[in-house]
Amino acid sequence: MVYQRKLVEEVSGWLRIFDDGWVDRTWIGPPEVKFMSEPVPPHEEFIEGVATRDVTIDENSGLGARIYLPQHEPDRSADHNSNKLPVIIHFHGGGFCISRADWYMYYYIYSRLARSAPAIVVSVYLRLAPEHRLPAAIDDGFSALMWLRSLARGDASYEPWLSNYGDFNRVFLIGDSSGGNLVHHVAARAGLVDLSPMRLAGGIPVHPGFVRSERSKSEMEQPESPFLTLDMVDRFLKLALPKGCTKDHPFTCPMGPEAPPLDSLNLPPFLLCVAETDLIRDTEMEYYEAMKKANKDVELLINPGVGHSFYLNKIAVDMDPNTAAQTTGLLEGIVEFIKKH
Repeated sequence: MVYQRKLVEEVSGWLRIFDDGWVDRTWIGPPEVKFMSEPVPPHEEFIEGVATRDVTIDENSGLGARIYLPQHEPDRSADHNSNKLPVIIHFHGGGFCISRADWYMYYYIYSRLARSAPAIVVSVYLRLAPEHRLPAAIDDGFSALMWLRSLARGDASYEPWLSNYGDFNRVFLIGDSSGGNLVHHVAARAGLVDLSPMRLAGGIPVHPGFVRSERSKSEMEQPESPFLTLDMVDRFLKLALPKGCTKDHPFTCPMGPEAPPLDSLNLPPFLLCVAETDLIRDTEMEYYEAMKKANKDVELLINPGVGHSFYLNKIAVDMDPNTAAQTTGLLEGIVEFIKKH
């Protein structure tokens, strides 16, 4: 008799879990959006001003990253170091459960950021829940930062793009959605260690997945978007948080009573990016207010008339003038923050 797997859990088109533990992440939603979750192969030649390569960060665990290198004309009159490029470590979103660093939605926006900053982007292939519940992804993000530190110290095996062109004195963290949670937690962990000669210059959580058990007003009132529904929030976080924990856990509610007090954390300057019609806008703003109250250096960038992760929705960016304009505005704000720090 052939054993038939039984479906035990499903998250709206993105993810199916079976009774034998197998997880199927094949996209079964509308076929016209499937291209956004297709992997883009690395290319070491410059295409539209950016080259990409995949590297292994940790031989033991197999942790990897995709590096984006922009075509960059050095200023011959400047000193050697001022010609180097800031390094941005990127943590992808997906509710800790789906998506990969090589997906087209990240490729198109982070090659654009690498080009416009200009900066080297290092996008981490994070482990996913439920096979790897939190803090696995936070550990991966921190490992990527420690790998950069070892490159800066000359301890790690040489990585030519970063070692030749990266300015380890200007390292930033950026993350989309659940990747924004990683920005906070990796930065907090980094504040406890000696990073020298590297410097963590800033953190940029973009629409971070900061929530709490009790529904916020925006969760009740804002329209759901293709990239975020209440069902996705609830189901992904149930699969990602340590078993038995609620959304009040510090991983998802760093401004809440269960989290270490924000004023006890050693954090770099932050730029918090919020979308006006995001379902989780209110709890992101609670985080912002809590950071201000704790006397943290935090700036706020709000994009009007757009929802969660709007800039990753290539169809809307191409078809809707406001989404296009807000995406440009978001990238300009991020670049301005990087240039300041």
